[in-house]
Amino acid sequence: MKKIGISFLAVTALVGAGCQQTTGGGSSAAIAQQSAQQQMYQPVGYANQNIRGVAVLVLPGDVRSNHASFTQRFGPNNIADYAELELGRANFPVLERRELGPVMREVEIAYNLGDPNAARRLFQLGKFRTTKYVLKFDVLRAEPVAQASQGFDGRAMGSLLGTAIGGRAGYAAGTVAGSAQSSDDAQVWIVGLRYRIIDASTTEQVATGYFEQTMQQGSQGTSFMGVSQASAGGQTLDQLVQRLVQQSVQEIDARYKGN
Repeated sequence: MKKIGISFLAVTALVGAGCQQTTGGGSSAAIAQQSAQQQMYQPVGYANQNIRGVAVLVLPGDVRSNHASFTQRFGPNNIADYAELELGRANFPVLERRELGPVMREVEIAYNLGDPNAARRLFQLGKFRTTKYVLKFDVLRAEPVAQASQGFDGRAMGSLLGTAIGGRAGYAAGTVAGSAQSSDDAQVWIVGLRYRIIDASTTEQVATGYFEQTMQQGSQGTSFMGVSQASAGGQTLDQLVQRLVQQSVQEIDARYKGN
């Protein structure tokens, strides 16, 4: 009886520790809400935000990534939308692409081919006449470069405890230890964004810049005596691309607003 009593106390302590581990972080709703708050849009400041810039037009850029997780979420138009938002916040008059209607296709061809004659014809359009620069934002790199995972499975330990202790106490201790499970996975991405500033009247490239950032995504999970906890967090691809666009617009605002 003494042996069983001691083992029962040990099992009770393990159960208490497991419950404390899985509930100490707060409710699932609170954890999810905290993670969601971190993913919300975060505005940045622009050094020359009080100075009105020249009129610009953002063309859909290139997305040079073969990774399905990225290309399924982002296309050239998504990134151009982010750029229009940030350029507007930086006080650049932005000619909305949808305002050009069917002419937009001609604009893309003219500047992708660097055709100044076609550009001059477009400049006769009233909506396009005041535009000084055409901007493009290209994703040149988007790939996961590192991945790591680790975990703990208590079933082997539970089997050893059950054999070592024996009897009902051994069975109870083995069951408790065998229920302990944990996992920790992490993945690191690198995304690189290039911006190009093109003279609207000549189609010549005026300036270019490139930025890279890393992003880590991860998930953790624990389970003990039927009580489980799981969480996933880190920066999202949407947030990373938006931050790269913001970084590019900050440089454009600081260096080229007065040109």
